Amino acid sequence: MYDDFIIENPLQNVPVDVAVGIPSYNEADNIAFVVSQVGEGLRKYFPECSTVIINADNYSNDGTKEVFLGADSKGVQKVYLSTPPGVKGKGNNFLNLFRYLNPFKPRAVVVVDADLKSISPVWVEALARPVFEGYEFVSPYYARNEYDGTITNHLCYPLLYGLLGKNIRQPIGGDFAFSGELIEHWLSTEWGESICQYGVDIFMTLEAVVAGFLTAQATLGAKIHKPSAPKLGIMFTQVVDTLFRELLRAKEQWCLNGSKPFTPPLFDNNGYGICEPQDLEIDYKTLKRQALTAYEDTNGDRHSVLPEELAADIHRMFEKRRLRIGAATWAEIVFSYIDAYGDLSSQDDQLRVVESLKPFYFGRVVSFIRETLELDHSQSEKRIVRQARVFWKNRELLKSTACPD
Repeated sequence: MYDDFIIENPLQNVPVDVAVGIPSYNEADNIAFVVSQVGEGLRKYFPECSTVIINADNYSNDGTKEVFLGADSKGVQKVYLSTPPGVKGKGNNFLNLFRYLNPFKPRAVVVVDADLKSISPVWVEALARPVFEGYEFVSPYYARNEYDGTITNHLCYPLLYGLLGKNIRQPIGGDFAFSGELIEHWLSTEWGESICQYGVDIFMTLEAVVAGFLTAQATLGAKIHKPSAPKLGIMFTQVVDTLFRELLRAKEQWCLNGSKPFTPPLFDNNGYGICEPQDLEIDYKTLKRQALTAYEDTNGDRHSVLPEELAADIHRMFEKRRLRIGAATWAEIVFSYIDAYGDLSSQDDQLRVVESLKPFYFGRVVSFIRETLELDHSQSEKRIVRQARVFWKNRELLKSTACPD
């Protein structure tokens, strides 16, 4: 954590009605397009409001700042913020944005990714309007390739659905809207290292849900961007570390959601309807190879996590190189890992447990690809939703779900 940020072209001491934040790191090739679409949206849909576009950057070295400040914002003021040199992380960008905006008490804040190819002016209205109507957190709802956002599809979405009973389809989509009051709440919460990096999106969503802020979803059509195909990198570790930590902090709410998950209202006033997502090529053989390699690398840590019978079944599967991890098996694996994570007090030990989940995550992705290879997008999406329902139905597998009378 750090105390200062770099700023150029700061706001004067005036109220802010609608602010749009664009977090970035080396996005000079696309950020001007996003700025122009955002500026047009603010001018068209919020002409009577005081507005601003803020680039929350990581001291990019590709000219992102210069491109942003030179972009056509349709007359909307632009502010450039940056972390100091050497300080990276999407969460640090958001922390800068929140700290900077909080004194201006904005009525609505929209954040959108800098790599978006499909953003249009109506996105600003679609995300911000529900906030003006009393909702405090708005998540995106868009057509997204079934193999894009695999951490969303196979971990974040089913766990929010299964443990908190919240049917929020894109809890880490990257494009959100929220109230100024929610900014104050986020700033009052402790930020760990994972939150300051890639864990920030799931932190924002879970804190909004658990703290009882009124939530909604907004249709945005298809999301076309630089797709987040499965990676063995630090993104997985930071997101899952934050996800598990936040869920365990909210353990008392796991059993307080009735007999049916709640779906936040869907604002669908933009005429998008049913649309096809962007195409995405998946290298199945490479993913399978990564799963097998990760299994060998984490051999020592998983034996203390999985039940003996399940561990034996999984071992035979990997030994024969025939990965068939179905939705029910995947739910049991993930619940075992949440239990193990919660039993540990050392952050290093918790991170080691998260790392040892990777081969099974890749194994589930590989299995899902096999299951859906001959299906169209709509049919594959139904499989993802069905998996979330499996998590809900099997949540009693968690040792930690002992509920107060």
